[in-house]
Order: sequence, then C-alpha cells, then structure tokens
Amino acid sequence: MTSYICAIDQGTTGTTVIILDDTLEVVGRVNEEFEQIFPKPSWVEHDPEAIWRSTCSTIKAAVAQAGVRPEEIVAVGITNQRETTVVWDGKTGEAIHNAIVWQDRRTRGRIQQFADDGNEPMVRERSGLILDPYFSGTKIEWILDHVSGARRRAQKGELKFGTIDSFLLWRLTGGKVHATDVSNASRTLLMNLHTGEWDEDLLELFRVPRAMLPEIVGNAEVYGHVEGIEGLADGTPICGMAGDQQSALFGQVCYRPGEAKCTYGTGAFLLMNTGDKPVMSRHRLLSTAAWKIDGKMTYALEGSAFIAGALVQWLRDGLGFFETAAEIEELAGQVESSDGVVLIPSLAGLGAPHWNPGARGVIWGLTRGTTRAHIARAALEAIALQNVDLLKAMEHDLGEELKVLRVDGGASANGLLMQLQADFLNREIVRPKMTDTTALGAALLAGLGAGIFSDFNAISETWKEDARFKPAMSQQRRNMHLELWEEGLKRV
Repeated sequence: MTSYICAIDQGTTGTTVIILDDTLEVVGRVNEEFEQIFPKPSWVEHDPEAIWRSTCSTIKAAVAQAGVRPEEIVAVGITNQRETTVVWDGKTGEAIHNAIVWQDRRTRGRIQQFADDGNEPMVRERSGLILDPYFSGTKIEWILDHVSGARRRAQKGELKFGTIDSFLLWRLTGGKVHATDVSNASRTLLMNLHTGEWDEDLLELFRVPRAMLPEIVGNAEVYGHVEGIEGLADGTPICGMAGDQQSALFGQVCYRPGEAKCTYGTGAFLLMNTGDKPVMSRHRLLSTAAWKIDGKMTYALEGSAFIAGALVQWLRDGLGFFETAAEIEELAGQVESSDGVVLIPSLAGLGAPHWNPGARGVIWGLTRGTTRAHIARAALEAIALQNVDLLKAMEHDLGEELKVLRVDGGASANGLLMQLQADFLNREIVRPKMTDTTALGAALLAGLGAGIFSDFNAISETWKEDARFKPAMSQQRRNMHLELWEEGLKRV
C-alpha cells in the first residue's frame, strides 16, 4: 500500500501544504495567504490565529485534493518562517500578542544598546549570530516588557515561547508537546551553537526566563502525534521539522560540505553546508545549525537578504506595476538593460554582509527616459546582485570557490532572474524539477523520521535537474553593474 507524507510549509506570506507519496510525487498542493500587519513603520506582525487557521484549512484542502484517506498519511513534517516569535498561554494556547515577524525592526534601539555595551563578541561566539533585530531574542524581551504581567507569568512557567514550528507542534498535538528543532533554536540568539542547548548567559543577557522555552530536539524523529486535526488521523506521527532555509538545503540534497543553495522567497537566503563544525565568518555571515540527525550535528554558513520576492510584491501592490508577480519577467524583458537605474531593496534594512537595520530603500539613476520596464529590470538585478555580496563573503570565509549554486523558491521560476544571477555571480545556476524544496525538505525529514527513507543516499537519488543557467555576460559589463551596485549601497 502506498504511504503518504504531509508537509506543512508555514511561510511569511502564507501557508502551503503538500501531500507526497513515498516516491516523492506530489499528489496534492494547496496554498493560502494571510494578512500582513504593519502597526507602525518597520513593525511587522502576524495574527497567530490566522496562521493556525491557514494551516488547518490547507491541510484539509490538500488531503482532499490528493484523494487519499487520512490513515494513509503516515508522517507529518513542518517547516516554517524562522525567527518569527510567538508567546502563548500554556493552558489556553492563546497568544498574548501578535507574532512579531522576522522582518520586524522595532527592537533596533535595544540591539544598539547591547552592541554599545560590548556584548557582540560573546553573542557571536556563543550563538554564531550577530546582534540584529532579525532574531528572536529581543522580540521575546519586547513582548514580555510590553504586555501587562507577561514577565511575571513567564517566570512562573505560565507562558510558552516558540518560533512557528514550536507553535504549530503545540497546536497539532493538542498542547501536549512544547519543542523546537535545533535549526530554529539556532536562530533565537539564545542557543549555544557548540552544545545545541539553551545558553544560560544568553538567556540572562536577553532577559528570557528559561521556564518559557521549548525543548530542543533533532530534525528527523518522532516529536508527538496529531490530535483533532481534520484531514489527518489521530496518532499520525509528526517526525520531521526544520526552519525553512535549512529545510530547503536538505531538500536540495546539499549533504556534503561545500554544497550550497539559494532560496528565493520573501527574502533570498544562501546557505552552504560546512560539515560537522561551525565556521565562524570573518565577513559577518551567520553560522547556524543545518540539522541534527541521529545525534550528529551538521552546520551551515548563511547569508540573508531580507527582501527578494517581497520587492516584486511591493512593485505589484505598492506601485501597481503589474497585476501578478509573474508579469515582472515580461515587463523587465522589454528593455535590454536597466539603463543605469539601480534599486537598493533595503525595505526592511540590509541583511548580510552589511547588517544595517536602519537602511532605507533607494532607486537611483533615474532620467526622463526611465520607464516601468527599466525599474522592473533594476529590481530583478537587485535581487541577483545582493547574492553576489553574499557569495563573495562565503567564498572568502571558506577559502574556495563555489562551482554550482542550486536554486529554488517561487522566484527561481523567473528565467530572466536566474540568467542574471548566473551572469552576476559568474557561476552556473541549477534549478531542480521541484522548486518547492522547502516543503520537500520537511517531507524528506519526516520520511527519515518515520523510516520511509533509509538514509541520505536513498534521498539523493530522487533529486532531478530541471534547468541550468550558464554565465553569458562579458566581464566588462559585469564589472559595470557591480560598480553601480556598490555606489548605490553608499546611498541607503
């Protein structure tokens, strides 16, 4: 009898559930968006109940679309937007505040205080991260300080903290399991990267009570069982879990040190497997846990650009350039170049390797001849050029050049963007047949946890290439774009 896996991909703008059979063929896929909440400039929130409703409805719809019986689904995997912070009541399960999203910048002043007090070297050595509002630590502190009575209740163990994986696991198990996987824990500023455990000094620094934290677990093991979820049978094991970017690295079968992928979602995230030891970057990249399987930790270097697909959404929704995001490829293709227009997409600050949380977006080089097409092309160029900065820093840290970069995520379907990426990086870009590799990674981890897949080799055989993009731009033109990009960065 065929076995099926349910992969929940809870992302920044919506939730996707994919149902796969044991040969990894997709038999059901449903996506549902939910509201983005912007209470103040640079603040970004989600309603945790909206996240939960979208999760339940997409599970139900995807199972129905797949035409499978709930009892035929033998494993559930979860992958999620990372760093986004939820604090909820341990008895009722109700959140005490909206989720504070990874893009949120409200704790920028607090981060600066920590830096001014000389804390960054310790934080970096312990966690592998840098001081930035991006991560969960100061988001938790903010909620505890701004919701009446929250800090006292957290210290008494009445409140629970979790990134979205932990929140969903709690809800899916009927409030029986409070756990987070090592990849998500490594994004909180609170986990010791070397031990894989919560670090008492970091907890004290960020004023986070130990009593509210989940247990840190591996990425492919049984955490708990489904209870009361329409579309899934009670008792179905939840046995795979990872933050979205680590999940995509796993789904791209980057299992050997030096293999790398870039996911184009709301942001762009370039991760490289560094093996069983963390590499501490000299260029302000992040050292992070990739996964922990059978007790063995694998690490990665990561460079994060906060705005990628979100830039296309902004052109669509904020400026009305087109009706659907896919139309940007045709619009940008109407011109041969951006004609000197440079767009710096720092709409939520600048991520790695610049880490400028106060940066604002810039469109530079406009003339009377500039059209929507030029700005659209400059936007695609910006998404690709951000990754040049990341890859250069990564290669310097490792002391070797990357030969091939695997790509995935929604924007990887944009052929013009992928060609620009190959041209600017001067590296081959390889796109797999299944670009939902974030969800695929969760499914593979769940399959490992449930014993459907025996080992990494069995999984690697399933990966299939769809397209390969080779550099075609002259060095002179490439240098011109890179120089204009550098000039634009000075203007944020």
